[in-house]
Amino acid sequence: MKNNYCVIMAGGVGSRFWPYSTEKRPKQFLDFFGTGRSLLQMTFDRFSKIIPIENIFIASNSSYKNLIMEQLPEIKENQILLEPARRNTAPCILYAMNKIEAINPNANVIVTPSDHLILKEEEFIRTVKVAMDYTQKHDKILTMGIKPHRPETAYGYIQIDEKVDPNSNIYKVKTFTEKPNLELAKIFVESGEFFWNCGMFVWKVQTILSAFDNFMGEMSNKFRTGKCFYNTQEEQSFIDRIYKNCTNISIDYAILEKAMNVDVMAADFGWSDVGTWGSIYEHSDKDVESNVSLQCKSLLYDCKDNVIAIPDGKLAVIQGLEDYIIAEADNVLLICKKSEEQRIRQFVNDTQVKIGKEYI
Repeated sequence: MKNNYCVIMAGGVGSRFWPYSTEKRPKQFLDFFGTGRSLLQMTFDRFSKIIPIENIFIASNSSYKNLIMEQLPEIKENQILLEPARRNTAPCILYAMNKIEAINPNANVIVTPSDHLILKEEEFIRTVKVAMDYTQKHDKILTMGIKPHRPETAYGYIQIDEKVDPNSNIYKVKTFTEKPNLELAKIFVESGEFFWNCGMFVWKVQTILSAFDNFMGEMSNKFRTGKCFYNTQEEQSFIDRIYKNCTNISIDYAILEKAMNVDVMAADFGWSDVGTWGSIYEHSDKDVESNVSLQCKSLLYDCKDNVIAIPDGKLAVIQGLEDYIIAEADNVLLICKKSEEQRIRQFVNDTQVKIGKEYI
């Protein structure tokens, strides 16, 4: 167990939840479900049951350091990896792996997003233990695949090949497909050969660093040159120097789609990426007309299938709306068709250009 580590990626902006989620306080720091814990805290709580707390690292943007320290007082400052610029998941993971290797070259690591919902926690813990046992014994890059229950166009898909062992639920990976169109997503789900890529990965630190050497050699060399700086007072200034020049690329494109030693574990632990208002709606309690009020007071008349999110202490009185998002935070009120929530990113961009960055 002392060789098991966890990296929680918590640097996203969460613009699809604007204005509830903002650049100053993105969705991973919010308590969506009234549990008293943010999504980041819930993720930390989950992994602290199976990973020693001193082996859990949080990778995030430098602007969120104080938020992380406020929400996770259990961890030390050295366990927070601060990115000076947003460069997607590959540089973030490469930084974390170099830092962990400097502490323990025999580390076995699970990497996870900070903002996912897990409904079957006992099954999740069992699955992670099996996955980490597998990578400890094999030089494999292991992804987690979730059996799809609908044709979803917002997720990437993993096509499975044969099982690595007849008695396991681990398969060789045949192909990766980024977010497909609806027709293709339907074919994927009907085939039974495709799983959602949930963005969780397990590997030995040496296995993934070797893959970075092979497929992202230039970037890997950048981080290798700082070997003497990791876990010292010089680490941050070294990262600040090299990070902005790193390629903006996901781990999927950089490594997973190229490496030959990638397997997928078929899992079912009640996963949702909480990536959209629709996913929040799906997992929240509803009234008799299927409206969701997220920890706020509302009086609704002739309304159905709406999501209402307004600040504590305010009351929303709404009449005649169906399938809408009504969200207020700070100085912004958003009223948007729930079925067209993909336009929120456009609204954010337009607001920044036409009105001002202070509203984002």
